[in-house]
Amino acid sequence: MPKTHDLADYAATMGPVIGAVHVNVHASARAQDAGLLPGFLIDLRFTLPLRPLTRRSLATIYRYGDAAELDAEIQDHLDQGMLEEDGDGALRATAKALAFIDGLYAVHAATTSRIWAGRDLQTLADLAGRVIGAAGADPGDAFAAMAPPYEPVGTPAGVLLFNRLAALRYHRADSHAAAWRAAGLTAAEIIVLGPGPLRDGIERETNRRAAEPYGAISEHERALLHDGLLALV
Repeated sequence: MPKTHDLADYAATMGPVIGAVHVNVHASARAQDAGLLPGFLIDLRFTLPLRPLTRRSLATIYRYGDAAELDAEIQDHLDQGMLEEDGDGALRATAKALAFIDGLYAVHAATTSRIWAGRDLQTLADLAGRVIGAAGADPGDAFAAMAPPYEPVGTPAGVLLFNRLAALRYHRADSHAAAWRAAGLTAAEIIVLGPGPLRDGIERETNRRAAEPYGAISEHERALLHDGLLALV
């Protein structure tokens, strides 16, 4: 791990660690799709119970996807009775969707208690929560839509940690988008951009932007968070 006082290097290291922890839980859970397009509702599990989303905010969350495919997913979920859209264009979770999300939280609770048994998950969740709080002081569009996460009373520490890390991924995504926009690129162009000085500069700027919230925790706590998450992979 880099010296934790160098926040940009720390953010560069934390990005893939958080990603690996996040993917590991999803893979271990083998989440049930219940006849849905699972990626859509599973991704939004920790925001829809708290706040509606708009088509514009979803386009930001899925900024690298195809607009027509996103519209089709939204329509499928409206047709299935998982979402409802009001006259102002706000997309809200229905009772059916909330029941699915409650079930999904139960799956993730069982999964994290199994794969992370014996770990101090509450400490890691608390640290992640403080970083989220700091990121919320100046949020990007995707992070503003996706944070803070839904945390009903009694949510186990493993689920708190999993969802807080998932929310933090959107802060890094916003940082990356801001960096490639500042370089004059579009979403389509950054997808196909190969290695080289331009890519390297965008990654450095991404890490600089993504680093700021980690200043809310001490150097010791940053090392604790990094090493604790790495042990969960």
